[in-house]
Amino acid sequence: MKKTTKTFFFTTSIVLTLYLVGCGSNKTKQVVSDKITSPKDLENHTQEFKKEIIKVTDGVYVAIGYGLANSILIEGKDSVVIVDVLESMQAAAEVQKAFAKISAKPVKALIYTHYHPDHVYGAQAFVGKGNKVAVYAHETTPRYLDEIATVTREIHQIRSLRMFGVFLDQKALVNAGIGEHLHIDEGATLGLIRPTHLFAKTLSVNLAGVSFELIHAPGETDDQIFVWLPEKKVMLCGDNYYKTFPNLYTIRGTRYRDPMQWVNSLDIIRQKMPEFLVPSHTRPLLGKEKIYQTITDYRDAIQYIHDQTVRGMNKGFTPDELVTMVKLPKHLAEKPYLQEFYGTVAWSVRNVFNGYIGFFDGNPSTLLPLAPKEKAARMAKLAGGEKQLLQQCQQAVSQKDWQWALELTDYLMRLDVNNNTYKDLRIQALTALGEQQSNPNARHYYLTHVLELKGLKNDGNMVKNTAEVAHDVPLHAIFKALAVHLNADKSANTNTKVVFDFPDEKAQYTLWVRYGVAEVQPFAMEKPDLKVVVNGDIWKEIVARLRSPLWAYTNGQMKIEGSSNDFKAFMDLFQE
Repeated sequence: MKKTTKTFFFTTSIVLTLYLVGCGSNKTKQVVSDKITSPKDLENHTQEFKKEIIKVTDGVYVAIGYGLANSILIEGKDSVVIVDVLESMQAAAEVQKAFAKISAKPVKALIYTHYHPDHVYGAQAFVGKGNKVAVYAHETTPRYLDEIATVTREIHQIRSLRMFGVFLDQKALVNAGIGEHLHIDEGATLGLIRPTHLFAKTLSVNLAGVSFELIHAPGETDDQIFVWLPEKKVMLCGDNYYKTFPNLYTIRGTRYRDPMQWVNSLDIIRQKMPEFLVPSHTRPLLGKEKIYQTITDYRDAIQYIHDQTVRGMNKGFTPDELVTMVKLPKHLAEKPYLQEFYGTVAWSVRNVFNGYIGFFDGNPSTLLPLAPKEKAARMAKLAGGEKQLLQQCQQAVSQKDWQWALELTDYLMRLDVNNNTYKDLRIQALTALGEQQSNPNARHYYLTHVLELKGLKNDGNMVKNTAEVAHDVPLHAIFKALAVHLNADKSANTNTKVVFDFPDEKAQYTLWVRYGVAEVQPFAMEKPDLKVVVNGDIWKEIVARLRSPLWAYTNGQMKIEGSSNDFKAFMDLFQE
């Protein structure tokens, strides 16, 4: 292959961005309505997140109300260990300052109970830039970190920003159910430190003179771990318990959360009989008997929903039917720690059904349903025309039949998405449903949709990107993400093979676009059409839009064997 002259004009070919980050777009808190109201039980639940440092027992402290999650300090003889580090450098820095008043000892290690952003992205605030520290996590945590950061980043971010009410003003927000709110805005920065010490089932380790037992305990996530301090009888349970009904399904979207796997993990707590239980959300529990009874009720609630859903499923009931049938028994439904401030029974029922047998509900009419717009047109015809369908929706609004009104606006807006009358009806229904909700996730989702209908652009980008974050992303995750960003229509007639050589990482990848499919291989395939030589960190910055590909090319940081114009055309195939 011969090198071409530098006629390379690479503009917006690579649009992939990484992690919980973007370029910023002047998104501020917005008012849904000056008259927005909220249920009293949700307002009272805010007391759970009073901002304070609680001493659990000698050498164990938990910071509550500084971010969406808690951060936990374990003080040892000559150093400290931090379990979970919040969602941003700013939130974590405030906790670090408060912890420093308790102990000025250096940080020996960090422990991540799982991969969720509110538990990992404030790490550098506790350690200091450039300092090395051991970071413990389950062996699958890096994979899940990479997946949500690249492959499913866009949809996860859009739905997460809705669910956590990031764009809502405080009157609309109230709280997030498991924490005050997600401390993420345009001024936030991320400071992830990738795990350095991984384990599969259990790991016993002495840190700072304190004995730790790390136990794989899949539940809310498959990589969830418990941190057991046997000498102190303290159990740190991550997100497998918090003071609200468990989130067996999250509306931001997630892999299947196996309820019985969760139950089995909770039984580990019962077997250990801790005297102190410190969750990574909401307040700690004290007392062996109280903890045992609480966790027993919690696991029974999960198993009850699982068992009765499967029982009904085996009788042929559909998810829509099951959510009207499966309810917690009174002795569990009345427990203060099983109120639906985060998860809900109805969403859990649907999750169990889908987890066992997938999307198909068994009704043959749902096998190959009409396209949404075609169905909307037929519903309008059934009503007597679009005007009559509108009148039915207006009647539902006047009668405050909000769910029916919202469903009717689904049809109307599929017929004319830009119709302001239809938008206004939908806004009224969404606002009313949001106001009624004690479940913050549902409330925020409804009310953020109102803002989007009023013009808010929720593209999932909120926080500034940084080179440090980009450099932490493994090359294999970036190429996996590129594959799912391929525009199949634009590449339908393309058969081009490109080899990427990363000399600093001693790695090579092949990206072969073949008629609408992007094959990725972690080696150099034979007879490529193009070859790109670039250091890994430079490529990651290009992909994250932190470095101009044209600048990198013209300054010799990226070399192309073959036509640079052909390479630009190739990368243009991956535009969103």
